[in-house]
Amino acid sequence: MNMKALYFTAFKSILTKEINRFTRIWVQTLVPPAISMTLYFLIFGNLVGKRIGDMGGVSYMEFIAPGLIMMAVITSSYSNVVSSFFSAKFQRNLEELIVAPVPHYVIIAGYVGGGVARGLCVGTIVTLVAMFFVDISIHHLGLVAVTVLLTAILFSLGGLINAVFAKSYDDISIVPTFVLTPLTYLGGVFYSLSLLPDFWQGVSALNPIVYMINVFRYGFLGYADMSVPLSIGIMVAFCAALWSVAYYLISRGIGLRS
Repeated sequence: MNMKALYFTAFKSILTKEINRFTRIWVQTLVPPAISMTLYFLIFGNLVGKRIGDMGGVSYMEFIAPGLIMMAVITSSYSNVVSSFFSAKFQRNLEELIVAPVPHYVIIAGYVGGGVARGLCVGTIVTLVAMFFVDISIHHLGLVAVTVLLTAILFSLGGLINAVFAKSYDDISIVPTFVLTPLTYLGGVFYSLSLLPDFWQGVSALNPIVYMINVFRYGFLGYADMSVPLSIGIMVAFCAALWSVAYYLISRGIGLRS
């Protein structure tokens, strides 16, 4: 077996393990996002939306649908990798993988691939849920696919980095609670950035999730608050930066060796 085939086998093994992990407990990993998003649609979209009226030229429920789908993808891809990678580190399984004759980028790709797979599964489920409340129409399928893939990769990498530094199970909930949740809710899921004063629009420009939701919403509705090429460029830059950080940490064994 040549080295490329060996590396692909290693990647496929890690990816298969990660997919089996979240599908085996699908009641805990795939069902809760569907229930949460249903409640969002009922409360924010149906009840509150009737009072708000149109936003961005469409009904309020249509406006928030892409943001809610993206929010589910972000949460699922992040939580899948941070919990799985930390569990492997905590149980000392990761040490065997690190010393194996497999490049570190293959290990990262395997775990990130698992996070992307769960993010896409949850995104699909939430989209199906949204179809019960709004008529889903896609303005640009390519942008939708690229955005959801880049977002899942980015937050899977973020989850991996969080797991590297975590020293206990409590530590893996700090970033989602104090960083991820505020950034998501302030990322334009429930409102258009054009409604904000100039100062707060400038502050929002520092939030990377704003760009993801911006492009994703454009892919569905053809409406964007910011430049679409700029938003994609920023997502690609963040993915490259987090990949570099993750590779550096794992190759140096930071947080992995006791």
